[in-house]
Amino acid sequence: MSTTPLAFEERRAGRMAIAVDYVELTKPKIAVMLLAAVAVSGCVATWGQPNLWNLFHAIFGTALVAASSCVWNQWIERRSDQLMKRTRERPLPAGRISAHSAAMFGAALGSIGVSYLLATVGWKVAAIGATTWLLYVVVYTPMKRTTPWNTAVGAIAGALPLLMGWAAMGAPFDLRAAALFAILFFWQFPHFMAIAWIYRKDYAQAGMQMLPVVDPTGVRAGRQAIGAALALTLVSIVPFLNAPLDGAPWCVAAALALGVGQLLLAVRFSVRRDDRSARHLLWASLVYLPAMLGVLLAFPIL
Repeated sequence: MSTTPLAFEERRAGRMAIAVDYVELTKPKIAVMLLAAVAVSGCVATWGQPNLWNLFHAIFGTALVAASSCVWNQWIERRSDQLMKRTRERPLPAGRISAHSAAMFGAALGSIGVSYLLATVGWKVAAIGATTWLLYVVVYTPMKRTTPWNTAVGAIAGALPLLMGWAAMGAPFDLRAAALFAILFFWQFPHFMAIAWIYRKDYAQAGMQMLPVVDPTGVRAGRQAIGAALALTLVSIVPFLNAPLDGAPWCVAAALALGVGQLLLAVRFSVRRDDRSARHLLWASLVYLPAMLGVLLAFPIL
């Protein structure tokens, strides 16, 4: 084996590339937003005074479970990902990581994640984490090839981690917890309708039954985006109602402004049904969620 500096640098670069591919399997960009939502949920549950250790444990365990579900999602879809331009360079379809290695990686992340949650923040949080994993991997991912209802199931799986942050604080589930779940649930419809429209040809080529594939006119996708954006606007003010804090009116106004802005872009997408309006709706959804989480986080200190 060569021991020249050049050979050493090549081996190190190779190990770094493999590590990057394993990180890519976990879809870290999605995880960041999800974990931020878990943190905000813990803060809202305790009126801005969370148990920081419990919150850390919930976030870390949720990160492991979410990473596992993303790995298994790509393992299941590794063949269909080869058929889509936007996914064919992922580590599995590109052949940079073997299916066996990815499966072992995903199994380790999931089992460690659920065990960690069970050991640190209790069975309720661990049970929600396991349920989220099952919904996403076992139900949602296969459903993408059979029915456009997959988006609704995926939205449930995407919103459940909020309840993990809430339960980790030991707070009972109440109307505010239900409202937070509903916010993240409804937010996913305009977000994914925009994505599904932009990549509808890719999805069709891979046999994914997304709504713009089943209905190429985009009428149903537009209606679903409007309905969910409207529901999101209404439910987003619920956490601030009857709250014993002075900042409630300001937060209600901010939530309504964010919701109405996204709703108008959903209406525009529904009318035009073109890539430009879909991209505007997608960007609006990417602004909406962190902004709304910021309003929820700031509420106790206003």
